Amino acid sequence: MRFKILIILFYLPSLSFTQDLNYLFKSGDDGYNCFRIPTIIKAKNDVILAFAEGRKKSCSDTGDVDLVYKKSYDNGKTWSSLKIIWDDDGNTCGNPSPVLDKKSGRISLLATWNRGEDKEWQIIDQKSIDTRHVYLIHSNDNGESWTNPKEITSEVKLDNWTWYATGPVNGIQLKKGLNKGRLIIPCDHIEADTKHYYSHIIYSDDGGLNWNLGGSTMQHQVNECTVIEFKNGDLLLNMRNYTDDRLRKLSVSKDQGISWGDIFSDESLIEPICQASMINIQRPFKKELLAFSNPNSKNAREKMTIQFSLDQAETWSQKILIHEGPSAYSNLVQLSNNEIACLFEGGIKSAYEGIAFKKINIRDIK
Repeated sequence: MRFKILIILFYLPSLSFTQDLNYLFKSGDDGYNCFRIPTIIKAKNDVILAFAEGRKKSCSDTGDVDLVYKKSYDNGKTWSSLKIIWDDDGNTCGNPSPVLDKKSGRISLLATWNRGEDKEWQIIDQKSIDTRHVYLIHSNDNGESWTNPKEITSEVKLDNWTWYATGPVNGIQLKKGLNKGRLIIPCDHIEADTKHYYSHIIYSDDGGLNWNLGGSTMQHQVNECTVIEFKNGDLLLNMRNYTDDRLRKLSVSKDQGISWGDIFSDESLIEPICQASMINIQRPFKKELLAFSNPNSKNAREKMTIQFSLDQAETWSQKILIHEGPSAYSNLVQLSNNEIACLFEGGIKSAYEGIAFKKINIRDIK
């Protein structure tokens, strides 16, 4: 029993971490009033790429928003200066969702665009000047440079959809089944007439060059989602939920994203209505892990926590609190040397004081 207690104490950081947030993007820096929407990915050469929305004048979801990123060449110890991928004057460029094609090394970065003066509610009510558009950006050199954004809205958005969001979280590449190698990006949308909101995926079977619309959830009241692949090739969609139970909603696809089964709840994963992240973790000679991060609270965006499953999301046996205070969106990534990292929004008084980076050693989780 004493040994087990020591293990638990080792994995639960002290609350003093709330006073020592390692910000990669700090609100007020680099000419931006606010940074939001963290996503992170590891390139084929092990360079770590951290993305965010740089919001020029306020923390609002609309307005003058640029797509920005930083790079780390040493497993997250140090980071480059901020670089801009997409700046379209006063318009909104955001919702970064990156995925790596491991064969070619190509990174596909899916993103959305809308006019800076169009607010979300106006787009949903069809009272805006324009609507949400979907774009594709590539890097063929591990994030050193990026192609110009290419619009793919007609390929991945239906005419009766208004609001649309890619990610904002990493995509995955399938390792199993007839469509091994398929790239998948989790997304969400709102229908024009019903105003119902659903999760869906888009996919590419040619290494990210061309993208297609996959399946949507059968039920609504879900949106921002994250996806993983089970050992048998089935997919699990884990979704932000708007019902009163404040539980994460799940759906399984048995055809690699073309359709999705009924939505059900995970009683172990609570939320305050917020985006979250879930990833597969590969460990040589050990059981595969699933890791899940979100604000572990039903009441407020606070208590950023990573939870682990050793049985394909049936149960969540261990958890690590990485920030007690205000916290919101997050994205997980597997690093080298038995480590994972969480890139998350957090602060002392507000969750939007910056985007912090925290590494966790997972060597002894079992």
